[in-house]
Amino acid sequence: MASGFFLFFKGNLPEKLFSEEAITTGNIVVDSLMLEAIGQGGTAEVTKDTIIEKTIGEGDDRVIVVPESAVLSTEDSESFKGMVYLENFFARLYALEQQKGGRVRIAYYGDSMTDGDLIVQDLRKKYQGKYGGMGVGYVPVMSESAQSRQSVIHKYSNNFKMLSYLNVKKPQKPFGVSGQVYFVKDTIKQSWVSYSGGKMQNMTMLYNPTLYYGSSNNKRGEVVVITNKDTIVRKLSINSELNKLKLAEGSVKDIKVTFKHADSIPIYGFDFSGAGGVQVDNFSSRGNSGLPLSLFKTSLMQKYQNNLDYSLIVLHYGANVLNYGTLDYSWYTKKMGAVVQHLKQCFPNANILIISAADKSSKVDGVMQTDKAVVPLVKAQRKYAIESHAGFFNLYDDMGGNGSMVKWVEEGKANKDYTHFNHKGATVIAEKVFTRLEEGYTEYKKKKGGSVRPANRTDSVQRANNSTVGEGAKQKIENEKE
Repeated sequence: MASGFFLFFKGNLPEKLFSEEAITTGNIVVDSLMLEAIGQGGTAEVTKDTIIEKTIGEGDDRVIVVPESAVLSTEDSESFKGMVYLENFFARLYALEQQKGGRVRIAYYGDSMTDGDLIVQDLRKKYQGKYGGMGVGYVPVMSESAQSRQSVIHKYSNNFKMLSYLNVKKPQKPFGVSGQVYFVKDTIKQSWVSYSGGKMQNMTMLYNPTLYYGSSNNKRGEVVVITNKDTIVRKLSINSELNKLKLAEGSVKDIKVTFKHADSIPIYGFDFSGAGGVQVDNFSSRGNSGLPLSLFKTSLMQKYQNNLDYSLIVLHYGANVLNYGTLDYSWYTKKMGAVVQHLKQCFPNANILIISAADKSSKVDGVMQTDKAVVPLVKAQRKYAIESHAGFFNLYDDMGGNGSMVKWVEEGKANKDYTHFNHKGATVIAEKVFTRLEEGYTEYKKKKGGSVRPANRTDSVQRANNSTVGEGAKQKIENEKE
């Protein structure tokens, strides 16, 4: 009977069971800026800060204008990689490898592809294994994937109020570097967050635990810190638009922080990074198209840059931009080009790498095939990378191009949604990203006149882990750039 019904209805079924139009449902998180841009034909408002302009200001509102680099890529657009636009990052890596001290830090922004620290944790492991460095890096107060992370054990109370750049355009306080801002919601019930070292190499301890928080008129806020069986009460000093409080010296296995009298104080997140080597922070947001990055407040991000000192910012988006009823992504090229220019203001001297959408398969005539929107989107991403003077990694081509997602699913490297990688596949993707960056770095060293002298692995890593970032180290790095 089942076979009979199937044969009867088969001729009347459409090619695709699901519409390609935008779906409105509370079960799918998609950022509001992208929905607005699509609804207005790609003309959604972009905040003023997304345009680089000469602005003279004072104090917290001061904006540093970053001029365009005079270096231009001569590559053909079809094979564009843009490694020439990552030379500040390579210079910092070179200084570190030459054992001249300092630290190299990467911010990896992504969508559900990097949820649970997938891809990023393996990239972090690769860099720290080769160049030194310890710790999981910056972790937000709350996370959708806290329970699935292997790189840190993360728990928190349910009485924080979170504002995210995915669905709020004008928060009461600016978003932190992870794209969220948190507030203590219930003054009767204590709000707390705890972290423990993870299970991955170089991430089994929490290094130099530091809390980042914002400005407020509340002068009574404090935190109760429990670590190594010690309990310490620390006052939250509100001195600047961005404040930090070191919670413990050196490394600890776990830490619990409880907030008291902290209502109205914007809480941003915690940093667990070693003093030297390479650090890689994962800023993943399910449903993110990349456009919400335009909502970062420039002056606050520049203060983050003064503290965290990013050398490279990775933008890994695309999965949430597919299948919204159009194959014309010129609107996305324009919007993301403005986002990149905005990030150059927010994080002076940080280079930017664009990672394209991966292959995604949809069922057509009963057969899983590469979705027709993938290639147009990848071309749009490459176009804004070229126009923005950013590096570009064509993930779609590198994983095999047309039909490759089907093969990855069959090989057990991707989930059966034919969109997302699993742990096995994420490790492979991280290897591909690392290899591309290493190829660019090798070319950079050739331009400098030769390869770096091989260093003793143990001594090099130990030096990187024990080094501190001071003015002297920064000056050495600047000398290397010159």
